[in-house]
Amino acid sequence: MHVFLPDGKQLDLAAGATALDAAKAIGPRLAQDALAATANGDLVDLMTPLPDGARITLITKKNPSEAAPLFRHSLGHVMSQAVGEFYERKGFGPEAVKRGVGPSIENGFYQDFDLPEPLKEEELPQIEAIMREILGRNLEFSRAEVSKVEALARFSYDPYKAELIGALPEDEPITFYTQGSYTDLCRGPHFPSTGKLPAAFKLMSTSGAYWRGNEKNPILQRVYGVAFAAQKELDEYLTRLEEAKRRDHRKLGREMELFVIDPLVGRGLPLWLPNGTILREELMRFLREQQFQRDYQGVITPNIGNLELYKTSGHYQNYGDSNFSPITVDDEQYMLKPMNCPHHVRIYASKPRSYRDLPVRLAEFGTVYRYEQSGELNGLTRVRGFTQDDAHIFCRPDQLKKEFLDVLDLTVLVLKTFGMNDVRFRVGTRDPEGTKYVGSDENWAAAERGIMEAVEEVGLPYTVEPGDAAFYGPKLDFVVRDVIGREWQLGTIQVDYNLPERFDISYVGEDGADHRPVMIHRAPFGSLERFVGILIEHYGGDFPLWLAPRQIALIPIADRHNEYAESLAAEFKRVGLRAEVDDSTNRMNAKVRNAELSKIPVMLVVGDQEQERREVSVRERTPEGHKERKGVGFDALLAELQERYNSRS
Repeated sequence: MHVFLPDGKQLDLAAGATALDAAKAIGPRLAQDALAATANGDLVDLMTPLPDGARITLITKKNPSEAAPLFRHSLGHVMSQAVGEFYERKGFGPEAVKRGVGPSIENGFYQDFDLPEPLKEEELPQIEAIMREILGRNLEFSRAEVSKVEALARFSYDPYKAELIGALPEDEPITFYTQGSYTDLCRGPHFPSTGKLPAAFKLMSTSGAYWRGNEKNPILQRVYGVAFAAQKELDEYLTRLEEAKRRDHRKLGREMELFVIDPLVGRGLPLWLPNGTILREELMRFLREQQFQRDYQGVITPNIGNLELYKTSGHYQNYGDSNFSPITVDDEQYMLKPMNCPHHVRIYASKPRSYRDLPVRLAEFGTVYRYEQSGELNGLTRVRGFTQDDAHIFCRPDQLKKEFLDVLDLTVLVLKTFGMNDVRFRVGTRDPEGTKYVGSDENWAAAERGIMEAVEEVGLPYTVEPGDAAFYGPKLDFVVRDVIGREWQLGTIQVDYNLPERFDISYVGEDGADHRPVMIHRAPFGSLERFVGILIEHYGGDFPLWLAPRQIALIPIADRHNEYAESLAAEFKRVGLRAEVDDSTNRMNAKVRNAELSKIPVMLVVGDQEQERREVSVRERTPEGHKERKGVGFDALLAELQERYNSRS
């Protein structure tokens, strides 16, 4: 057999050769330094036979990050071995620990266990210490192919492994990987030995997890770990985690009195408090202004609809478990609205349309409901009832590109307004093998081509994700990286030839015949709940003046200055700015500290001198720190803050 190196050179090897054999053929130093390889672009270990004719690249200790999924997977096996040794040291037998699945994941790994007694979080450092012992033993990973009979015999004591083995196809090779005394059922790939694994890892937490994700199955104990190629990367990751905890929108939402989730109301159903309502309404006002400039028409639709509506659209069949159960009313069935689009289609269909009427742009802040499992609910970012900034554009095929580009421009403007400038663009297409999609191949090809042509016309780089489309059409997603490096999928634009066909809607063309419009589904925020949750964490609660629910705190130095402070607050309110006076009996420093803790962006201190001269002393929270100005004329400050608010700077 032969393989090809990155420079195109052909390497002749014995049949069944591995990447390690390839490294040895090049030189002993490379064989010693090699950690893994790629074969035809896929990550492989040094032990697995290479396909004949493969193009390979060897990964060495000079660039270990390129093999991150491998070393994370291998460290998961080391952790699993360490847990077994931990319980053996407690006096349990080697078969007392049973294991579910244990994959590598982004930034780390996890393993599910059925343990003889629960593992406590405070015991994780002991597991880590055993892991480091195993790394020090420099145990080689070895790969072996076995028959199903042998595999079942090896794991006869473990019902989870036996179930996994039993489900494997008869003709599929079953592989074991072994390091030292520990063997596990595994496809691989792995590092050559435990001694070559990076020591920059940490066990983070444990949680319960249903076996195979089914709530009817036993609950196993899942142990999570993170791992990086270098200690510096691990330290930076842990620092980001601490920053994420400080910015947690659930914590800040409670402290800033933005929202609550009350169990008596229901899990996943947030209640917006007055401060949160202000924030939400500022977002809605901003987008409504932009939509007005682009000739959108506002509509309002009910929160439930006839079941036949969602059967016609396909949401009932294709959303499955995400729908709430139908409600029987008299002799009809209704459902909580999972999507606004079928309602907007019926508004379009409410009167005849001409080619001269198109495009028709219908916009709504519409509340929808999805059944999320309780374990997936998370503050505002994963809820059961949420409001989408939804719009649907009904246009002629010749108008599609222009309309799509206008929506693209609007969505980019929205993200830039909130300082979300690190954006990547992802085109979700249908999976050629998938069965969830509706509509003809021709319509899908036209929709996918329309999206890609529009994005290419404005020169935006994008990636294509097969299988990421909605069931009715492809989409362009906006994936944003926040200030601490996390990625969030926010806005989305979808092109849809299928719902107009399913609902049989049309317009009269210039030729007097009926024609089918194309739909664009569009939501720059995505959902207000999720967007606000992400905004809270992006800003760490330190909102810019225009978004801050509490904008200005007036702080009188003494009681005799209260009346002056109240008069200034009234002038702020007259021009639409939110101002409040702290007339408590606290000292001035305590009042300033309370305003700081409440994350009020502008604090104005007034005393005798300020009152005499109609001035204020300004203390502002800014991204760079605190900014102070003494003796600022009130009228000039009023104009400045009003301009900043109106311009959303």
